[in-house]
Amino acid sequence: MDWSSFGVVMLLSAAVLAAMHAATWAWSRAAHKLAVVDVVWGLGFVLVALVSAVVGSGDAVRRVVLLVLAGVWGLRLTWHLERRARGMGEDPRYTALYADKGPVETALRVFGLQGALQWIISLPIQASAAVEAGSGSTARTILGAGVLVWGTGLFFEAVGDRQLTAFRADPANRGRILDTGLWAWTRHPNYVGDAAVWWGMWLVAASSLVPVVFALAISPALMTFFLRNVSGARLLEKSLSNKPGWAEYAAKTPYFFPRPPRPPR
Repeated sequence: MDWSSFGVVMLLSAAVLAAMHAATWAWSRAAHKLAVVDVVWGLGFVLVALVSAVVGSGDAVRRVVLLVLAGVWGLRLTWHLERRARGMGEDPRYTALYADKGPVETALRVFGLQGALQWIISLPIQASAAVEAGSGSTARTILGAGVLVWGTGLFFEAVGDRQLTAFRADPANRGRILDTGLWAWTRHPNYVGDAAVWWGMWLVAASSLVPVVFALAISPALMTFFLRNVSGARLLEKSLSNKPGWAEYAAKTPYFFPRPPRPPR
């Protein structure tokens, strides 16, 4: 592993994320809403993958593969969230969490925390950029498995988002809960897909067969923890639990990890 290259990639990635979030903070002040930070969530990882691909000294094929995977996932998510946010006011989740906080504390907790999380979660991409190619069938198998897991995650996230958008666009569904399609397999297919995408990219990075990259499984584990238990599914369900039919839906549909829907009794 080229530790000097890894250090440069880490420093440049941190600088790029800091600049992006400074610009996003200015955007949020002009728009009078903190929710714009969600729009740049995927974009931040794309920028880190780009820095890693351009500056890294490791295997060029793996750097390009990770840039493509991060780019497809991150740009789709950015487009989806930007389109969803048009014309909308502040996200009630941010109002509940930061209504009584000052501007400096809010900026650090929202933009600073998100930038730090992006940097930590993307460490496998950064480290992989400084490592030569793994050799043998094991490396190829791990890389292929990573792409497969990433593809499965992207499917769950993109299709889940599309199904939810179509459901909400129909006035007849106002006040109802989406319980068909992927939403019958899990109550949060978009978050499940997001987690799988990062486990897939970690596997691609781990195809270098370098122990330090394997140890960075802490990054997708942290992403999964936040999506499942903190800022994702858990927080969203607080606002959904008062909807009519929620109790019945929650009783029959897995909270996070998907399973095939059970036939009606």
